[in-house]
Amino acid sequence: QVQLVESGGGLMQAGGSLRLSCAASGSIFSIDVMGWYRQAPGKQRELVATITTGGITNYADSVKGRFTISRDNAKNTVSLQMNSLKSDATAVYYCNVKTTGWHHYWGQGTPVTVSS
Repeated sequence: QVQLVESGGGLMQAGGSLRLSCAASGSIFSIDVMGWYRQAPGKQRELVATITTGGITNYADSVKGRFTISRDNAKNTVSLQMNSLKSDATAVYYCNVKTTGWHHYWGQGTPVTVSS
């Protein structure tokens, strides 16, 4: 079992920045990939960004160049720096962990609202 706690969500004007953080606990030695997903109203949950233990990143095309994912393996944390925010970034953002056994664990979600 892996427990995930997100923080950093909130309200921001378009063009502003927010930084989301996620702390993992529990069976931390099984953690492989860490990432962020989001779910906007009326839409399915979608991948935002992932990062491997070796630091290889993957981004959704819609956020590439504006969002940056990073992780601290020693602290078992993953962060998402979101710059140049647009209104379409409004969603609940979920921290995700994939273990070496290909199991997925999710945080409770942190809402982000971008005002136009």
